[in-house]
Amino acid sequence: MSNYCFANHKIQPIENAGVPVSDLLVQRGYGIFDFLRVANNKAVFIEDHLDRFFNSASIMRLTIEQSREDIKTIVKELIAKNNMPYSGLRLIIAGGDAPDGYTIEKPHLIIIQAPLAKPSEQLPTNTLKLVSYNYQRQIPEVKTTDYLMAVWLQPWMKENGGNDILYHKDGWVSECPRSNFFMLTQDNVLVTPEINMLKGITRKNIIKVAKQNGIALEERKINISEFVTAKEAFISSSTKRIVPVHQIDDTLIKSDYSDSFAHKIYDLLLALEN
Repeated sequence: MSNYCFANHKIQPIENAGVPVSDLLVQRGYGIFDFLRVANNKAVFIEDHLDRFFNSASIMRLTIEQSREDIKTIVKELIAKNNMPYSGLRLIIAGGDAPDGYTIEKPHLIIIQAPLAKPSEQLPTNTLKLVSYNYQRQIPEVKTTDYLMAVWLQPWMKENGGNDILYHKDGWVSECPRSNFFMLTQDNVLVTPEINMLKGITRKNIIKVAKQNGIALEERKINISEFVTAKEAFISSSTKRIVPVHQIDDTLIKSDYSDSFAHKIYDLLLALEN
């Protein structure tokens, strides 16, 4: 059975879609995207994702031809056409056909849907080791298609026994390549970086449920020196919600998250989705 996508202004089999070699996405890697989860054939937190999608486009000077309602209609039709109850939707704005390979002309929308494993109804038991790397993404508040550093660092990450990378700039933590970072202090305050990173949708909803349930939370600068006193740490993303962290570089955080703060947050997130 063919998988369908939206490209060239219509829903069509993905094998018939393509991006011109003169497109800025191909020539310069210039484009934005957003990724949202589909559960039971329903796009999860689509309003939040569209807020970020249009904000990214505005910052990158990319004009989206379709309106917000147009995109929601396309997404609904694509979900029905593909019938993948649990999947991921990638919304892309390619820089557009640029004869000189440099100038933004007419950006265009591409939407791709692919199967995705259903997230667990419980906090994952497989904890992560993060390895830190001194790097700051350019225009970090935008979800661009540029993952050059993250891909380049994969062999280094594995050589150092890591499962993911934690970016910092001169010791100040920002984010992981595809997720946000949270840490629980000795005073039971949940903290997350406030600047120099992409504000994830799951991060946004963690902050929301924390405020709704009287959980102490701070958006502030976090230094890697604080890891030695952290009670817990976890990363958040749209695909996995929350994944606990047991180690950052040589610092052990927590090995057993069965009875944890992260567990409580996970259950609150699950209730928000339902």
